[in-house]
Amino acid sequence: MIHDVGFKRQASKRPSEMVTRRAALGGVLMAMMLAGCGDPDTSTSSAARKVDYPSVEPADFALLVKGASTFVLNVHTPDEGSIPGTDAAIPYDQLLRRAGELPDRSTAVAVYCRTGRMSAEAVPRLRELGFTRITELSGGMEAWQADGRRLTSVGEDSSSAGLRRPDETEALASF
Repeated sequence: MIHDVGFKRQASKRPSEMVTRRAALGGVLMAMMLAGCGDPDTSTSSAARKVDYPSVEPADFALLVKGASTFVLNVHTPDEGSIPGTDAAIPYDQLLRRAGELPDRSTAVAVYCRTGRMSAEAVPRLRELGFTRITELSGGMEAWQADGRRLTSVGEDSSSAGLRRPDETEALASF
């Protein structure tokens, strides 16, 4: 007589134990599948992507913009406007060749783009140029606007918007 050993082994387990093991295995497989999914271009929050630099929400970024010693950099291309107080607009893919337009390497840099994808690509380039104090706007200009903040229009002078106040204390100088 031939016996299916695998069948007997499973049949001897309690039904609740089998269900628990199947659920656990299903959970592990689902976690593995989800970890491999996702488009890095659409992920804009710092929780959704691992970063080794501060990525802050619009309220904290606004404090940085107000700081006199922070260089605010828009790296989005094409130009779709800027956050008031922006010091320069240099496309993320032109940072290395336009390095002469950037400040002293010890300056704190607050970088942003439209959604966060281009600014995430700009950070390694800024590091390559010697910048160490870099903060990114999580979610970019879209998050800025969703927070009820305005942008300057394309071609409008962002410094005339009145957000840069050199006399204010820098609340986020540690960035």
